[in-house]
Amino acid sequence: MLHKVSKMYMDNFDDQQDLFQEIVCQLWKAYGSFRGESQFSTWMYRVAINTAIVFLKKEKRKVDKYQIASENIRYDDGDSAVKESQIEHFYRAVQKLGKIDKAIVFYQLEGFSHKEIGENLGITEGNARVKLNRAKEKLKEIIKNQGYGL
Repeated sequence: MLHKVSKMYMDNFDDQQDLFQEIVCQLWKAYGSFRGESQFSTWMYRVAINTAIVFLKKEKRKVDKYQIASENIRYDDGDSAVKESQIEHFYRAVQKLGKIDKAIVFYQLEGFSHKEIGENLGITEGNARVKLNRAKEKLKEIIKNQGYGL
């Protein structure tokens, strides 16, 4: 889960590793503040997403729209290479979304319900549903504009 957050918010391998370490550090520091009012995984997601947003702002890193870190692509047999390419293309598209849209997509990928997404982001369930649909439409448009057929 922490690797997914890192990959969604940072575009190259070194930055992803830095963010991953920052998330682990923040989880360690914040562990004492976990009150048990929610599931541990929900609290962990929240810390990870908030850390990623702060890290992104603090470092003022910009995503290079056209650069693919070659160390992130594995060249295996045909199916594996195609799947890896699709995943990389998806993550590049997600990186172009706004912070909230990234968080919503992340929660969706992790299997959270609309209600849980809303609770984690401090919005209503209906608003979470609308924002998720809009984020999906934005992703489709980004992917289409990048020349990857849907």
